Amino acid sequence: MPERFAVIMAGGRGERFWPQSRHRTPKHLLPIVGDRPMLAQTVGRVLGVVPRENIIVITTQTQLAGVQAVCPELPAANLIAEPVGRDTAAATGLAMLLVKQRNPVAAFAMLPADHVIHDVLEYQAVLRTAFEAAESADMLITIGVRPARPETGFGYIQQAGPWRKIDGRGVFAAKRFVEKPDLATAQGYIASGEYFWNAGMFVWRVPVVAAAFRQHAPELAAGLDRLEAALHTGRADAALAQVYPALPKISVDYALMEKSTNVVVVPATFDWDDVGAWPAVAGHFAPDAAGNVLRGDAVVEDGRGNIIVSADGHLTAVVGADDLVVVHTPDATLVCRKDRAQDIKALLKRLESDPARKKYL
Repeated sequence: MPERFAVIMAGGRGERFWPQSRHRTPKHLLPIVGDRPMLAQTVGRVLGVVPRENIIVITTQTQLAGVQAVCPELPAANLIAEPVGRDTAAATGLAMLLVKQRNPVAAFAMLPADHVIHDVLEYQAVLRTAFEAAESADMLITIGVRPARPETGFGYIQQAGPWRKIDGRGVFAAKRFVEKPDLATAQGYIASGEYFWNAGMFVWRVPVVAAAFRQHAPELAAGLDRLEAALHTGRADAALAQVYPALPKISVDYALMEKSTNVVVVPATFDWDDVGAWPAVAGHFAPDAAGNVLRGDAVVEDGRGNIIVSADGHLTAVVGADDLVVVHTPDATLVCRKDRAQDIKALLKRLESDPARKKYL
């Protein structure tokens, strides 16, 4: 079997899960859903497909200590800290160079650290199919999720018909990538049956993604050439600090996927949720008779549809209120309406500008 690698992107800030999620301990380092940190769950799923010595985690300097604590089973050299965040295209380019150092023709997966997937065996089967597709042709492989609802918060992939079957699974040619639509457009996507949610999971071989960088993102490709030359000096940290901050800041979707014509989609046949904000958590825990989801020492009197999360044995009580998110931590408490949970990012910008309150980020 060809050698395979998995690179997990674990540098996000998880701002919509404040106040549990902080700069040093963001969403993927927390057990937002499940009893282990999201990153640990992701590593566990991948271990059934890729050996531990071939699993690489790309994180930030701020989060490196937390990642090391969560991933003690991975070699220390496989935990790589970006000096600054430059979005997913630069992270993909860095991953390509790291894998290339070990095997210049290997296939590698780029995977988010913080998704919720319960059906591990089916996930592993789909990931193996994606690897086989990448190893069988010069294609860029993405795993697409069949939409369960007209979601306006996700990007979509339109398929252009069957490409081929691998392991009995139909793989589709990709026609186009589209960004977050309005509700009417999303409803049209669902009705057509031609669209997948873009889950941000990709598989490709080193030479194929390198060619895509050269063709579609030449400025980034040139920067990666400089970084590769610097990495050959054997001083990876110094090379990253010198070259990485100057790389263009752009997502891999914009840089490569939306411009490439050699993209195929492997449909996800497993459950999937990116749990992007507190209201999404409710779907993963059993509610009480009034539809309240309670985590930790929490109680609701005469209220419906609330999400209450309370830490460290502190009792958090809600009386006579509906559809709230209440999250208590030792040094900060959030209270907001569920339909305003996306606005937590605006609150954090306000805290960022307040010198006395930046400590809560």
